[in-house]
Formats: sequence, C-alpha cells, structure tokens
Amino acid sequence: MHQNPSPLGRWSREHWVLAGLCASLGTLVLAIIPGFASAMREPAAQENLTTLSLPLPPLEGKASKAAARGPAWQTVTVENGQTLGEIFQQMGLPASLMYLVLESPSAKNLTRLRAGAELAFDLAADGALRGLAFERDEAARVELAIAGGEVTEKIIERPLERRTMVASGEITSSLYAAGAQAGLSNAAINQMANVFSYDIDFTQDLRDGDRFQVVYEEIWRDGERLRSGGIVAASFLNRGKEFTAVRFERNGKQEYFDLSGRPLKKSFMRMPIEFARISSRFNPRRKHPVLGTVRAHKGVDYAAATGTPIMAAGDGRVSFAGWQNGYGRTIIIDHGKGHTTLYAHMSRLGKYKVGSRVQQGTTIGYVGATGLASGPHLHYEFRINGVHRDPLTVTMPKPEPLAGNEMVAFRAATAPALAQLKRVEGVRLAAR
Repeated sequence: MHQNPSPLGRWSREHWVLAGLCASLGTLVLAIIPGFASAMREPAAQENLTTLSLPLPPLEGKASKAAARGPAWQTVTVENGQTLGEIFQQMGLPASLMYLVLESPSAKNLTRLRAGAELAFDLAADGALRGLAFERDEAARVELAIAGGEVTEKIIERPLERRTMVASGEITSSLYAAGAQAGLSNAAINQMANVFSYDIDFTQDLRDGDRFQVVYEEIWRDGERLRSGGIVAASFLNRGKEFTAVRFERNGKQEYFDLSGRPLKKSFMRMPIEFARISSRFNPRRKHPVLGTVRAHKGVDYAAATGTPIMAAGDGRVSFAGWQNGYGRTIIIDHGKGHTTLYAHMSRLGKYKVGSRVQQGTTIGYVGATGLASGPHLHYEFRINGVHRDPLTVTMPKPEPLAGNEMVAFRAATAPALAQLKRVEGVRLAAR
C-alpha cells in the first residue's frame, strides 16, 4: 500500500538545503565583521606620540642649601706627629691661610696637636676654606668662620656631667677579670691597684675570695661616656685584712687617705714596676745565674718584658745614671735621711740625669738585660745608711695623719662616699 510522506519529513528535505545555506552565510558574516573592526581602529593605533621633558620644581630646605654651599664638612683625624701645616697641605690649603687661622685667640691649641684629635674643614665648591671646627678641651668646641680675609670664632660650651657609680667584685682568677665582670674599665682597675699598692702586692698577695667595693666617677658629655673620672672611695679585703681608701683634696691636689686620715701614699713604693713577676728574692746566699758562684743577692728581681717602664720608688735626687759593672745600665736615687734605691739592667735610661729631682712614680728607665743578666728583668735594691735591706719586708716610714681643721674638713668631705661604700657592701651581703 502506497503511503504519502509525512509533513515533517517533507519539511526536512525541502528545508535542509536552505538551512545549510543560512549557516554558511552566518559564518562568512562573522569572519568579515572583525576585519571591519580592525580597520576602524587602525588610524588611532598609528598616531605619533611625543614625550616631553618637564623641569622639576627646585628643592627647598637643608638639602638645597647644602647643595648651594658645596661639599659637606670634611673631618681629618690627626696622626701621631702630624702638624697643622701638614694637614693644611693635605687639604690643598695655602700656608698663608693657616697663619690667618692661627691669629684667632683659641687657635693656639692647634699648635700642639695630639694624635687622635679631629679637625673639621668647611670647604666651598671651589676648595676655599669657609670654616674650621675643633675641640678646645672636653667642655668646649671652637668654630671658626673665615670670610673676606677675616676670622671670627664662636665658643660652644659642652658641659661635663660627673656620674657617681658603684661596683663590687670577688677575685676568682685575676684582678682584671673580676674588675671587668663588675663593670670597671681598665683605667679604673689600674687606679684601684695603684691606690692600694702601698699595702697590697697584687702580684704576690692576691688570693681567690678577696673582695672589693668601689665608688667611682664617670665623665659624660651630651649623653655620651667620655672616660673614667677616678676612684672616689674603695675597700679591699685581702687575705682577711680590709683596707679602705677615700679621696680628699689637700693643697689643691687629690690624695687618698685611710679611715684615720693618714695618707696611703708612703714614702716608698713596694714595687717600682707594675704587675711584674718576682723571679728572685733578697737572699744572703744565692747561686748567680750567670757566674754560677754563690754570692749574696742584695735585692729583688722582677721579670718583665724588655721596655717595661721602671718608676722611682720615692721622691729624691738622681745620684748616678750610667753603666755600672755587672749591673749594666743603672740609676741610683738618693731619697734623703740615709735612704737610697738602685735600679739595674735597664735597656735604656729615662730623661733624668745626675742631679735631677724625681718624684715618686715617674718613669726613670726601662727594663732590659744589660750587664750580667740571664734575661730581661729589673734588679731593685733598697739601702738604709749603705746597708742593704729586703725591699719586700723593710719597714717603710709612715706619713703623718691629718690634724685640726684638715681632719674636720676630711671627715665632712668623705662622709658621703663612705656611706655609699657601706651601701655597696650591704647590697653585696644581701645578695649572697
């Protein structure tokens, strides 16, 4: 039986060709449209662009002023032995300008430059000197302005501040280790040792367990620590015996006294050399290390490195300075009242000649090994009316204590420092 095709089938065959043609036409249109869009944008993409360089507005304030003035201040640190003339030459400045600067009242300090000092030069862009600044001393700074062949100066005061500090420590290995642990500087430790050096031999008498308390000063400026200001008061417990020292000014000079007002400074130092090792003691019968013979050793030998300074044990007058047989380079000092001291085997002598007055503690020579010596050391002798005495045990004459109004002033001046010393001891005991 023959059946007619359905309307759906008839539509499909007739319209499939038309639908395909429409799809092809749509694809062609979509491909053409972007081309038109690119063509529409092409003129804008090809425009010529120009970059303009616009000047910035001038800077204001300190930076612009510094740029107008030229280079910043240039600081020069003075080297050992360097003169002001050498520094001016180094900076490219003429000697005539230096002489102009030296006409300033405060510039006299520049004629004696010390190593490490700083000079600040204000130089213009062409190298001309506009200013010079330097420290006159710890408490003042000098600023010189140079213009039109004239120099004007300005003094800037820089007040110093003295801060009182306290410290305490116990010896476990060495004085320096204990002092450093307590916060003391090397200068303060040395001063403490020097203060007690008449009563304590720090090379022989120091023991573990020895203790110290110190009241000392520090010098500050503008919030910066400059240096140690010295020991104000101190106590030292050595081998069970306590020694106390307080600072007091007498006749314009600062000295140290014990609690009874007696000066700690004795007529003679026990050791005329710092922190040396005793290599040979006073001995009536000793085998000589060089000659090999048995003979009296009439002094004390202190082993130390060549060049170590040797100090005068007391005030006196040099009675001999030169070469003396087995002693090598030798100095003998006459201290009066029959007391003389001898220092032998020096590598070189100090500046003092026969007849020169010397003060206790001044350097009179340097350790060496001249004469009959097996190595560098100081041979030190102490004589009373020509008789040799053991420098380590001889009884030294004691100075007279303060009296009258001086004692009253001493008690009043040292009371605050002694109170601080007691507080340090109290804190230390409470912490144990």
